[in-house]
Amino acid sequence: MARRNLDDLAAFLAVAEQRGFTAAAVKLGVSQSALSQTIRGLEARLGTRLLARTTRSVALTEAGERLLRTVRPRLEEIEAELAALGGMRDKPGGTIRLTSTENAAEAVLWPALARFLPDYPDIKVEIVIDYGLTDIVAERYDAGCDSASRWRRT
Repeated sequence: MARRNLDDLAAFLAVAEQRGFTAAAVKLGVSQSALSQTIRGLEARLGTRLLARTTRSVALTEAGERLLRTVRPRLEEIEAELAALGGMRDKPGGTIRLTSTENAAEAVLWPALARFLPDYPDIKVEIVIDYGLTDIVAERYDAGCDSASRWRRT
């Protein structure tokens, strides 16, 4: 979905939740006229009216109610996930995938990991012992060591 559509849906949700353009514009930090143009553009692209407007009030049309019921929970999920991902930047975590020969794993990897992992309990390491020539990018490894103990990183 184009970024513009996502922004337009967020604008629609603000107008629907605030039941007006003035409060929604303040919430979004935009002018009323810009917000009105955004909603008009969204309605034009969808080919249907989402809001019934008068000089005194704004109400959802049937299509607007349907869109609100459908979009609100999904955007809330997206916002929650983005917030959760933001929390990951403060604390290293995840899985590191490595491919190596057995000799390189024993001589280099295990001693290094023994020092590293206690400080980073949220990091998991997956080591695959492989003596073939592995395409570390295609196989989604973070790094690999070939039989000559040369390390490659993605």
